[in-house]
Amino acid sequence: MTTSTSDRPEDLIRAEAAALGFDLCRFTDIDEAWPAAARLAEYVDAGRHGDMAWMAETLERRSHPRAMWADARSAVLLGVNYGPAHDPLEVLGQPDRAAISVYAQGDDYHDLIKKKLKRLASWMQQRFGGEVKVFVDTAPLMEKPLAERAGVGWQGRHTNLVSREFGSWLFLGSVLTTLELGPDAPEPVHCGSCQACLEVCPTDAFPAPFQLDARRCISYLTIELKGPIPREFRAALGNRIYGCDDCLAVCPWNKFAQASREQKLAAREHLVAPSLAELVRLDDAAFRALFTKSPVKRIGRDRFVRNVLYAIGNSGDAALAHEAARLLDDPSPLVRGAAVWALSHLLPAADFEAARSARLPTEAEVDVREEWLAA
Repeated sequence: MTTSTSDRPEDLIRAEAAALGFDLCRFTDIDEAWPAAARLAEYVDAGRHGDMAWMAETLERRSHPRAMWADARSAVLLGVNYGPAHDPLEVLGQPDRAAISVYAQGDDYHDLIKKKLKRLASWMQQRFGGEVKVFVDTAPLMEKPLAERAGVGWQGRHTNLVSREFGSWLFLGSVLTTLELGPDAPEPVHCGSCQACLEVCPTDAFPAPFQLDARRCISYLTIELKGPIPREFRAALGNRIYGCDDCLAVCPWNKFAQASREQKLAAREHLVAPSLAELVRLDDAAFRALFTKSPVKRIGRDRFVRNVLYAIGNSGDAALAHEAARLLDDPSPLVRGAAVWALSHLLPAADFEAARSARLPTEAEVDVREEWLAA
């Protein structure tokens, strides 16, 4: 434990959090009204959550931190910097390579941060008493509004959290407690007139500043969407196969960002601009082995290869056509359909027409048949 010259619980907790590897630690009470609940309800009512049914199902629990735990009185908000050591947008200029979101190039942050949170919560309970509960992303607790109230950062025009100290690159975790802790001042919005994050979006996913339509967001399309990605967005994917960092990376506040000091969050070398040709050959076992301890693993091999095939179709590299052709017989209809789309963009028209005539599926294979006919 790191010692502190102050006996204030807030200072002692902050020192312990730093000793555990957290880069930021702030506090807020949770007694006041929760405007974020109304915004979330409007978001769901408008259908902007897409296929993420869990957002509608947990709407009531997200309505206020007290809806998660009625006895909670304060929240400790923790941040871990995951700033990249390289330009995350550089790979977009390499069409034969894959762009994987910065947060997914290292170990799964959920596991890493939850362990740290549990250690901090246990220490708090032993030192000050009270009850504690920890949360990191997967629970229905709205952490970004909490973090803004606690002064960790503010939600920018792209709805993501921005920090004056770490720019766009913060993982969040929180500890709810029955203790009465002194709140930090909220962080006001420091976006000024900048709209860089809105203007860079490849799919125009922001209908207005501070609003996101997930159905148009590349992160949603490549990670959350289980079926084929709508044709209108496929070309805009470029070579982004898991998530998208564009709106994060262009934020001017990144001039203060710094590379993460947490080694487990450091990018694995083989996940920084990996070869599309190598990724598209992954079977289920190889996919699981490559993405051990990675958040990428949760989307499964079929969705992952679907994304890789769209990137191959966007590559303009005719040499990759044979990789897509090989997957026309894949067991997964999702993969077969994506292979058709890739070939339609790589093969000369006559060659693709010949392939369509030879392989047009039966009407029972609706999705794959539609891909052949629509190409």
